Amino acid sequence: MSFEDFKKRSRNSLENLATKLEDMNKKESYKDDRFWRPELDSSSNGFAIIRFLPASEEEDLPWSKYYSHGFRGPGGWYIENSRTTLGEKDPVSEMNSKLWNSGTEKDKDIARSRRRRTNYVSNIYIVSDPANPENEGKIFLYRYGQKIFNKIQESMQPEFQDEEAINPFDFWGGADFKLKVRKVSGFINYDKSEFSSPSTLIEGDDSALERIWNQQYSLNEFIDPDNFKSYDDLKNRLNDVLGNDIRATFDDSENQGNVETAEVEKETVVSTTESSNETDSEDASDALSYFEKLASED
Repeated sequence: MSFEDFKKRSRNSLENLATKLEDMNKKESYKDDRFWRPELDSSSNGFAIIRFLPASEEEDLPWSKYYSHGFRGPGGWYIENSRTTLGEKDPVSEMNSKLWNSGTEKDKDIARSRRRRTNYVSNIYIVSDPANPENEGKIFLYRYGQKIFNKIQESMQPEFQDEEAINPFDFWGGADFKLKVRKVSGFINYDKSEFSSPSTLIEGDDSALERIWNQQYSLNEFIDPDNFKSYDDLKNRLNDVLGNDIRATFDDSENQGNVETAEVEKETVVSTTESSNETDSEDASDALSYFEKLASED
């Protein structure tokens, strides 16, 4: 390239650099637009009506289930999926076992704060989204926790004889799910959420239902071993966060730096441990509440 050509190109250099910077920022963002979550008002209340969709072709279940951990140490945040999802050992699980088996309540409290969380992912159809009506009639992935999954189970296996069992994932015999979100004792709560009476989605329009079925996202990626970090990589990250002391905790009185925006936006979810009950009271470890808390702290 001659200097004259270089000079001509330099006139557009700012525009070109700005375009490349924008592309780079898009690639580095962890936000996944396939996912939907309810928008909450200033009181942390939210409402939407969704429909859980059936399993896609070549998938046995209409949900994927995986485990994850999320906690803060002197070296930053540990927000990673757990290899226990794959039936394999995981460094955080091993650490929590050591803490729990030490016999001291202080160690048990640390283990509780780092326990693994159960995550579910399903395809949903948005029936009503008052906060974002442009989402209505669209298909998204929805990540939810044990509290909502319990409601799904209860609809399929009702506790009382006068209650009719339904398949909430069925196009024709399923039911809309009224998602009602509140903040109770500082945590996101779904207790008032409930299924409506059984109904056919989109009035049984087969062409519309087929279009929805064909547009659903694959759920297999969330349990694909290739999408999990190796044991050694997780161990190295854990060492970065805690150092050489598994009892090390983050001290808010010390300025340890901000949570990276990429980690806050990252769609991976927060943890719970193997040594206590799988579900916290009021689903206190709900991921939405967790990441909102992270964002408000920094």
